[in-house]
Amino acid sequence: MDIISARFITSLAEYGTFPGRGLKQIAVAGKSNVGKSSLINSLCRQKALAKTSGTPGKTRLINVFLLNEAFHLIDLPGYGYAKVDKREKAQWGKRMENYFAQERELRAVLQLVDIRHEPTADDLMMVSFLRQTGIPFITVATKADKLSRAQRHRHLLPISFSLQVQPQDIIAYSSQTGEGRPALLNAIEAALAT
Repeated sequence: MDIISARFITSLAEYGTFPGRGLKQIAVAGKSNVGKSSLINSLCRQKALAKTSGTPGKTRLINVFLLNEAFHLIDLPGYGYAKVDKREKAQWGKRMENYFAQERELRAVLQLVDIRHEPTADDLMMVSFLRQTGIPFITVATKADKLSRAQRHRHLLPISFSLQVQPQDIIAYSSQTGEGRPALLNAIEAALAT
């Protein structure tokens, strides 16, 4: 599979109806500043499809994109250390809970972690939630270009141990070089086939 077309549909403060809802979905989840927007832009080969920022917490709403006129990519708010007050963080959490409670067309979650760091407590909670609810997830280790190949192997082992996934099941991804893009597209295609 390749991404032939991609366009922004809407941003939602509360998850609900939007144009075209009912198509299969792939969601993107991860802590603030893990590179969700950069990954979406790289995956779709569009530089400004999803707004990026060096400041954690840029994605505060649920953003919906239509890919290949066939499925929706859902960019969920980042969780974790973004410098916002507790009330706003609680609202982000509620948005995600509402999304997962309502959506029946979700086929998989791209669970993003930074390859340079061990998963955070928030990452572990997210993966635990996905497992408990039976939602399939694809582990993507972003910012792979920041490490040499030898360093990557050393960093993937603690990630696989913490998240209880096989090292070979983690897709090392670089939004800068496109490394990992074919593997991720194949994983998305397989998830959409379910």
